[in-house]
Amino acid sequence: MKHRRLGTGTALLAATAAGALALAPAAAAVEPTTATVSFECGAFGSGSATLTATQNGTAATISLSTSAIKSPFPLSANSVRSTLTLTKNGSGTTTFTGRANPSIPAGGAVSTGPLKGTVAAGDSLEAKSLTVVVFGISATCNATSPQNPGPFVF
Repeated sequence: MKHRRLGTGTALLAATAAGALALAPAAAAVEPTTATVSFECGAFGSGSATLTATQNGTAATISLSTSAIKSPFPLSANSVRSTLTLTKNGSGTTTFTGRANPSIPAGGAVSTGPLKGTVAAGDSLEAKSLTVVVFGISATCNATSPQNPGPFVF
């Protein structure tokens, strides 16, 4: 008798767990995951950038690689401090920041990220500007084109 109750309880628990998983919300996803934009960086140059976004709940990251800024000397990993400012929902702004980059050879294009930020469901973000600081020297780039294929929607 005891074994039968234990078996019934275990089956009920398994069914409840399966039902809870079926009703759990789907993992959040950003669309598109990759976009391009053009930047003008004043004396540092201009060029295109590729942005790659990921999302995990309200946490999001954007990695960026751009030909707009080339390093005049070799940079070690994690030596570039970056702030990406994005237009949020067409009117406000939000920032993604970080100090993550691969090693960059002299003359190499700057890559930075993942830059970290916070998002809410339905946020629409489009690159507005990028500030990169290396050894106290700051380069600010402004977007000169809309993001293609469009803003990141979280």
